[in-house]
This record gives sequence, structure tokens and C-alpha cells, in this order.
Amino acid sequence: MNGRIIAIGDIHGCHQELAELIERLALTKDDQLILLGDLVNRGPDSLKVIDLAKANRAISLLGNHELRLLNYRKTKDTTFLKDTDFATFEKLRPEDWTYLEAMPLTHYVEELNTVFVHGGFLPNEPWQKQPASVVTRIQVVDREGKPRKRTEAEGCPVWADLWNGPPFVVYGHTPRPEIYKLKWSVGIDTACAMGGFLTAYVLPERRFVQVKARKRYYP
Repeated sequence: MNGRIIAIGDIHGCHQELAELIERLALTKDDQLILLGDLVNRGPDSLKVIDLAKANRAISLLGNHELRLLNYRKTKDTTFLKDTDFATFEKLRPEDWTYLEAMPLTHYVEELNTVFVHGGFLPNEPWQKQPASVVTRIQVVDREGKPRKRTEAEGCPVWADLWNGPPFVVYGHTPRPEIYKLKWSVGIDTACAMGGFLTAYVLPERRFVQVKARKRYYP
């Protein structure tokens, strides 16, 4: 591994913050950028985020927001769509749909024994076999051992608190005011669209680089 591996948490259309973060990271041709899903919705310009991802040869993972848009495009079922999803849906270009459809669920780096994912994993099950419905959405584990959102199962443990690697997991999806660093995982969704920070995690040196949101774009 010659260059660095740099993971960036949920961007949600915050293209100016992404551009500033990329500039601060001073990428070289040997570096590999990994965007942890939810590139789109909520923030000012999802298309500019996709363009920046392509321009910087990023590996972009599937998030629950991309999954929602793809499902709606296939089924026209509006059950799970939010208002900001429609706005993005109308703007996406044919090449953007191609990009979203090609997003992998996970990215594993053997030398670091580290896996990158949008949401996380159910503990005690092989991570490689867990479906999009789990790995893009999980936040907590309920009393039956099922993956849930925080709001659906209040008081239940965060999946990362139950996760004993290897591998080490780098994930986004659960917005928090601060980085959530444990022995076997790190959560780097620091709520940029909600006025927080856009966070990058730089490997192998395990360093964090953050850019403050220009404003609160989403309530």
C-alpha cells in the first residue's frame, strides 16, 4: 500500500465542505478516497458531490439514502421517501443513476484488516453475508437481536458497542456531535448537513481531519 486510505463520513449534498476537506487532505495519485455512503439528499447540491467523487476516483459505498432513491426508481413506491429525496430524484442525471447502481455495500482492506461500510453490522454474524437492508440502516440492536434505528428501539445498545472484531469497522450513518471511537470501530458521521462537521479518517496513521459546516442545511 503506497498511499493513504481516507474515509469520509456522510456528505449529504454538502459539496463545498467536501471540496474544502479534499483540498486540506492534499490528495496524491496514490491515495484512495472512500466515501461512506449518503452522498446525496438534505444538503445544497447532491450532483456536485457525485461529480467531486468521480473527479477524485473515490470508492463510494451504498448508503440508505441512495438505496431509497434506487428503490423508488424501480418500484415507484413512495412509502419510504422523504421530501428532500424527491428534490434529488428529479435532478439526477442518467450517469448519476449509473454511479448509484454501481455502489458496493462494503470495501475491505486486507493489509489493515479494516472494512468500510455505511451503517454497520449485526454482531455475531459474518459481516460479508449481511444484506443492504442491514448494513445501510443499522444503528442499534433490539432485544430480539434485530437491527433497528435509534428512534425505533430507544435504550437498546448501539451495534458498535457489541461489535468485537476483527475486522475493524469504519462507518457513518449515525450522526453524532463527535467522532465515536471504540477498540474495534469508528463512527465518523458528525452531522455536516445539520451544521456539524464533515470528518475524514486517514489511514494508516489513524488521523482525523474535519471541516466545519458552513451552515445548518437540514433541521
